[in-house]
Amino acid sequence: MHILIAPNAFKNSLSAYAAAQAIQKGISLSKLECTTECFPIADGGDGTASLIIQQLKGTHVPVEVHDPLRRLIHASFGLIDNDKTAVIEMADASGLRLLKHDELDPLSATSYGTGEMISKALDAGVNKILIAMGGSATVDGGTGILAALGVRFLDAAGRELTNMPESLTELEQIDTSNLDKRLPDCEIIVLCDVDNKLLGPRGAAAVFGPQKGADAIAVKKLEAGLTKFTEITRQQTGKYISDIKYGGTAGGASAGVYAYLNAKLVNGIDHFMELTEFEKALDKSAMVITGEGSIDEQTLQGKGPFGVARSAKLKGIPVIGLAGKIPARLNEQLSQYFNVLLAIGNEPSDMATALKHTEENLIRVSRETATLIQYGIGLKKY
Repeated sequence: MHILIAPNAFKNSLSAYAAAQAIQKGISLSKLECTTECFPIADGGDGTASLIIQQLKGTHVPVEVHDPLRRLIHASFGLIDNDKTAVIEMADASGLRLLKHDELDPLSATSYGTGEMISKALDAGVNKILIAMGGSATVDGGTGILAALGVRFLDAAGRELTNMPESLTELEQIDTSNLDKRLPDCEIIVLCDVDNKLLGPRGAAAVFGPQKGADAIAVKKLEAGLTKFTEITRQQTGKYISDIKYGGTAGGASAGVYAYLNAKLVNGIDHFMELTEFEKALDKSAMVITGEGSIDEQTLQGKGPFGVARSAKLKGIPVIGLAGKIPARLNEQLSQYFNVLLAIGNEPSDMATALKHTEENLIRVSRETATLIQYGIGLKKY
């Protein structure tokens, strides 16, 4: 038996690579006769770029950029395809993990540093840029990215707006005359880990604003600013960015780069698997184990484990899903893709404790799962 181990990251606890190693270790501690392959996956969320660079044997380019609060930091992007494609992790420049909890402020946080990374990638001579947009601290519609590339956001008096996105409600004109002239010759692909649209109750402000530190008043201000941005964009470009799938990714940054950089927005896990030739690993496997922090109905909206399970199911390969949290009741939709769902916790605990013990819980549950498989194989003989 050959088992493919393909987990996503366990958020705030283990990287996808570390999760895969833990599952593999658990299986090795059992007596199941099998071979295993670790193939950590990502769906556009934080950590996607590093996995792509690792899988495709790319190189890292160190750069200095500004973080969400405009402080100078060290970051990097990757080069693959003979240095013709750049791979950018938005979270490396504009991520939540760069801020302390008391620094979270999406009314002031900017994606400017990600725009600087795009500019530096163009300096390196690339003709394609992949951007993984998960894990951002921003809800600015990508205005920071665009500003770093030469776009000016003006009020009714022609003055350039400062402190975006809080000031976006004053927007009256978007001046693209100084937009980096190299961009039309560069293909930009955004790997999205959510399919939310830009505006509304499932939009960037309403859903992701609170996760990034916005209270109810701030969410209303952010929604108003993004609405204004949408209106001016429609007037000047004819593009209805409020209607596009994936437009709410990274606080609407995906919508901004779609409108002004002609970026292509794609499902993150599908593009990741295609890029890394996941199917080749799948074809050799008799079983797949995947997982992430939580597997529930939202997983079916395009999260990493769903992409893995869907591909496996098309080939008739059974799938086991491991997660810190699973539905309390049987979910028929999830059961169509996951043969087994297992929660890895071993006793009631608070979130901090659960996160602390993710690795050892993954090892234990993987060992027990492999043992069950071993006995199941043995029972077939009788």
